[in-house]
Amino acid sequence: MTWAGTRIGVGTWFEYDGETVEVIELVATAGGNEVVLRDGQARVRRVSLKELLFSGRAVVAPDSPGPAGSDPGEIATVVLGQLSEPERQRIRDRAGHIREVLTGYRSGTSRLALPGEPRAEYLPELPAETRYAAKIVELGIGLRTLKRWIAEFRSHREAGLAPKKGPARTQKAAVDDRWSETALEVMVEHTGESKPSRTMVIERTRARVIARYGPEVVPQPSRASAFRLLAELERRHPLFRLSTKRNRDIADRPDGPYGKLRPTQPGEYLLMDSTRLDVFAFDPVTLRWVQAELSIGMDWYTRCITGIRVTPVSTKAVDVSAVLYQAFRPRPAGRDWPRHAVWPEHGIPRSVLVDVDAADGPGLAGPAMVPETLVVDHGKVYISEHLTSVCRRMGISIQPTRLRTGRDKGPVERFFRTLREDLLQALPGYKGPDIHGRGEHPEAEAFFYLDELEAIIREWVAVVYHHRPHSGLVDPGVPGLRMSPAATFEHGVARAGYIEAPRDPDLAFEFLQTKWRTVQHYGVEIDRRRYNGPALTKLKGVRSPYRGPVKNGWPFQVDPDDITRIYFRDLDDRRWHALRWEHASSAEMPLSEDALAFARRLAAAKYRYPDDRLAVADLLERWSLGLGNSLAERRMALRLSREQAALDLPAIGTSSVVTLPSVRRALGPLSPDQETPPDHGAPEGGDDDEADLDAFYADALDDA
Repeated sequence: MTWAGTRIGVGTWFEYDGETVEVIELVATAGGNEVVLRDGQARVRRVSLKELLFSGRAVVAPDSPGPAGSDPGEIATVVLGQLSEPERQRIRDRAGHIREVLTGYRSGTSRLALPGEPRAEYLPELPAETRYAAKIVELGIGLRTLKRWIAEFRSHREAGLAPKKGPARTQKAAVDDRWSETALEVMVEHTGESKPSRTMVIERTRARVIARYGPEVVPQPSRASAFRLLAELERRHPLFRLSTKRNRDIADRPDGPYGKLRPTQPGEYLLMDSTRLDVFAFDPVTLRWVQAELSIGMDWYTRCITGIRVTPVSTKAVDVSAVLYQAFRPRPAGRDWPRHAVWPEHGIPRSVLVDVDAADGPGLAGPAMVPETLVVDHGKVYISEHLTSVCRRMGISIQPTRLRTGRDKGPVERFFRTLREDLLQALPGYKGPDIHGRGEHPEAEAFFYLDELEAIIREWVAVVYHHRPHSGLVDPGVPGLRMSPAATFEHGVARAGYIEAPRDPDLAFEFLQTKWRTVQHYGVEIDRRRYNGPALTKLKGVRSPYRGPVKNGWPFQVDPDDITRIYFRDLDDRRWHALRWEHASSAEMPLSEDALAFARRLAAAKYRYPDDRLAVADLLERWSLGLGNSLAERRMALRLSREQAALDLPAIGTSSVVTLPSVRRALGPLSPDQETPPDHGAPEGGDDDEADLDAFYADALDDA
């Protein structure tokens, strides 16, 4: 019998169906061995030995020899795991001495005998007392110690030789439990409030204990004991050591096991969020610093950034839609970007095509994918009717996160920290993550314009972030291999088998805000602005087939960053047409809704009979003189000064977009009326037009 087993035979006690029984006989039959059991009332029953051992209805009595789960001692791995390596080595040496005393060999068997074994004083045929005496002299210990070691080794092997260590004792403050529970109650009440001092919590606890139990009923601890108790309660409910925001996050953790969405392919979940950047940008109108916000879209499976948008002061619904649109239509890559940072047309990974580098076109700044589910928080711009209608049109589900639970979008929050630590803190104008980390005059160093800052972030994402190993991207089949977001995209496409790409070249118009208006003889009126154009002639006097919120109304797409034009789609040819504002010639640049509303207020206060033409002209003159110093004026001027609009709307009336080789491959053959030659003489625009930027800086600084 081994030391870990229990002999089953006559006299063995079991607990069978809750009753204590004894084995009184073993019977061998043709069908197998059987046992005869007798309970405390002398009743006898006969069961098979297999039923007794494997059915789960019977267990060996607790007082039987051998290990059991109810034993007070710990298992060997727990006992030995608490020891240091020198302590375990001493136990191994001691076990070797004991095996030599018992068998004559340090290993316990002659098959693994060391050179010179067995030694003369430990020959197996010698009496045990003789071998004991030799080992006592060799180790310099007493006979009782040696016999105790042997008994412990026979019972628990090496684990029995480990030093007997009791549970770790912690210094616990000797405080009444009622006082402790009251103190914890006071600490919990301060979770959503400003951080209190320990003295304040102690005083409130003492007052509440007296009011609840009466004076001199609960012993009041000393000041030192109360401080030690608060240190112990801090581990249960953090309040003093961490920041108040972090304490609230810990208090909001669920009591049950954690769970999260687990994407299985690219595009399954698209995370979107906005954050205030820790870098000051430059105001091109007043030449002052301004705070900027960054909105991004991240594919959860690959951690690839699919959309980037930097806005002044705050984010609007059109900016969020622009970020979502970039997932469908990524921005072109920079002309001077390294080759590995440029994505092939329409986001196809390099492993899919034979010679993707030889494909025509400038390449893209990120992967293209059609998201299935949009994960957003409860920000106003993310639950707006604009974004909701766009997602409904595109067939995208919206899954809002829990209130004040940033970990539901953990990958995005971690990306914001990576962006700050790896890029933003190296830029001029970095102001730190909070007010305690701010420099003396960080705004004095700011010279990046908003479009420059967005271009820098976009290039860093494409060149560095997408190709750096990510700790959260692993392949369960290859443990230890860390993949980059770009490699994970290729891996995901290989698993999913395909990617989806939008086929409509005019998809950007569907991301604009929809306004329902009737068509009058003078055109269309939106917020006291009248639009007209040749394409609107066929709609005048025609009853609308739509059942919208406006009777006999037609849907028009409005860009809030450029109200000089609106767009509508013809029901017959399904083409988009642009309608021009009657006062668009007064604006020398794209005009936003906020700017026009502000210009109207200024004109109403200055002129007796103002109109939109006069209001726009006066506003532009005011900004050109540097008088736009209020926050509202600067915010609108910044939106007007953007060289890059929120959405890259295709040109109306030309098919140059669909003649690009990359679009041809995605859309397939073109219709005959779309076959027009591209214009190669137009200069290439975008964020990389360095000559224009240098001229603009010179003019801006001269005006200052």
